[in-house]
Amino acid sequence: MEKGWQHNYDLGKRSFDERKYDTALQYLEKVAAEKNQFADVYNMLGFIYYSNSRFEDAIVAFKKAIEINPSYTEASLNLSVVYNELGQFERSSEVYSLARDARKDAQTYLDPYVKGKLANMHSGLGSIYKDLGFYNEAADEFRKALALRPEFADIRTNLGIVLRDMKDYDGALRELEDAVRQHPDYAPSRVQLGLTCYAMGQHERAKTEWLKVLRANPEDKVAQMYMNLLLTPKP
Repeated sequence: MEKGWQHNYDLGKRSFDERKYDTALQYLEKVAAEKNQFADVYNMLGFIYYSNSRFEDAIVAFKKAIEINPSYTEASLNLSVVYNELGQFERSSEVYSLARDARKDAQTYLDPYVKGKLANMHSGLGSIYKDLGFYNEAADEFRKALALRPEFADIRTNLGIVLRDMKDYDGALRELEDAVRQHPDYAPSRVQLGLTCYAMGQHERAKTEWLKVLRANPEDKVAQMYMNLLLTPKP
């Protein structure tokens, strides 16, 4: 993920939490300009605009937060407060009612950035379990990570490796094939898919996968190393 907006998000959120709103505004507006799917960013922006008496900007920001996450109670209540202060009491009451009704059947919402951070935390814990030889626990953590961000190829690859270490070759093959399907150019997934095929005795398929990696990058040391397995005489 891009370092720039992440850096701005972290600084903006920290400044907001420390009530340094002018500083937070600078960073959060940069985030909103690059990424428009983070409800909490727009809620924070709305609060800052409201604090600066920029009521119309606050309304736009809170509405955007609610558009992204219709069950965002805090943003809905904030919008209701702005309408109330502007004397638009009917709108204020309507927003509050909609927020209350939406919450009844709402599912838990997490911004994509937050999901990514949580996914990486689960993945990090999974790696620790793996290194310690607790494969079941490692697999559980990697699955938790993928439930949050199923498109993270590195995490799915790690799950495949753990399953292979557990001798669950079919499960490993399934995860690694999914990783390659989602991200065909992510070499580690294809390399590990080849290694899993090799461990299953499917040497020709392993060769096919490793050659695909080497065609894209002839200098890939890991793929080169595994190709040597095929050249080593079998006893």
